Amino acid sequence: MNSGRFAISVHILTLLAFADDEWNSSEYLAGSININPVLVRKELSNLRDHGLVISKEGKAGGSRLAKPSGQIFMSEVYEAVKQIDLLGKGINSPNPDCVVGRKINDHLDNLYDDAEKTLLLGLSKTSLADFCLKFA
Repeated sequence: MNSGRFAISVHILTLLAFADDEWNSSEYLAGSININPVLVRKELSNLRDHGLVISKEGKAGGSRLAKPSGQIFMSEVYEAVKQIDLLGKGINSPNPDCVVGRKINDHLDNLYDDAEKTLLLGLSKTSLADFCLKFA
């Protein structure tokens, strides 16, 4: 998940949290993040699909949070943007005749699962509202 999508999505959600019930354009959001509005719209679409934002089209359109910031947790954002395994996967097929090679991927998968569970547990303790308090 090292693509930067988590940081972009948290940035978007934080801006929307500060905007209360106002509709914010992708251009405005992109200006704060300093990225192309097309990339913001892509992330907004994903966040919308995961029930974190709502959007409306038109001149007075834009996006806003789908629920109060205190009900959005960082673990939800992580789950929404996760694309690959946290620590990655080996790109080769280990030798099945080797005592390590035949079991390494199974043991690594368990290790990765445990690490991701720990990460999600930590992220589930911080709401978007909690995160927004850091800016006060």
